[in-house]
Amino acid sequence: MLLLDALEKRFGDVVALDGCSFEVAPGQMLGFLGPNGAGKTTAMRSVFGLVRPDGGTVTWQGHPLSQAVRRTFGYMPEERGLYPKMPVRQQVVYFGRIHGLERGEAEAAADVWLEVFDLADRTDAKVEDLSHGNQQRVQLIVALIHDPPVLVLDEPFSGLDPIAAHTMAGVLRDRAASGSAVLFSSHQLDVVEGLCEDVVIINDGKVILSGRVNHIRAESPRRYLDVVFDGPFDHRWTSNLDHIDVVDDRTDGARLLIDDRVDVAVLAATTARAGTVAQFVVEPPPLSEIFREVVAS
Repeated sequence: MLLLDALEKRFGDVVALDGCSFEVAPGQMLGFLGPNGAGKTTAMRSVFGLVRPDGGTVTWQGHPLSQAVRRTFGYMPEERGLYPKMPVRQQVVYFGRIHGLERGEAEAAADVWLEVFDLADRTDAKVEDLSHGNQQRVQLIVALIHDPPVLVLDEPFSGLDPIAAHTMAGVLRDRAASGSAVLFSSHQLDVVEGLCEDVVIINDGKVILSGRVNHIRAESPRRYLDVVFDGPFDHRWTSNLDHIDVVDDRTDGARLLIDDRVDVAVLAATTARAGTVAQFVVEPPPLSEIFREVVAS
């Protein structure tokens, strides 16, 4: 596995990493979350030797990272790491060669990935003439072309249209399913929740929460309840309920926020007395809400 163990890094008076530790296993897709300035980019750069930690280690399969091993990894930085005036296909082949592919291998892989990301008709275009989203696609292709065992992506969904984001998500799922360790950061927490089984949340250089997304959500003391009535109902049905906040009072029902002191069975009976219930759905809060809470605290 890729293990970041007790990483420390200061830039003058700024503490970027403060004992940051987490791991990514082969076949795992890990969402790496945190507010701006939390230390995400510094941690990811440490994997590639672009930042030298003041303390701690980064290892792969139990061994320190050499340059030869790092060359087998795939990295997509948040800022552009491309040559703006170089044609797209030539550039992809060039990076494939840097990662150790023979020219024929690099050219064949480039053609496959350019087709996957719908860029086959832009092979001769300069990168600087592409849209932001298409530049993002080229950047990912460069990270993927050599079939990396580890894929580290810094905000890969930034600036993508829905079609490109769907393609990107499918590729990342396929990479994890094929055995790659996939680590990516994103501020689009709905995307992370839909893609990842596991997340790490970092703030002020420290890991403040990590684990399975469904477990993290389930451990919240609050739940959302969506109620929809079939036909007329008593709109005063929530007025005498304790430990409940009405989030959305709709014409056909309501969305409620309830805490763990509420007996759901009793609440269901109360709801049924108000009218004919067509929908009664209880679910934990979304990852985005939990993220805001743990960062704020």
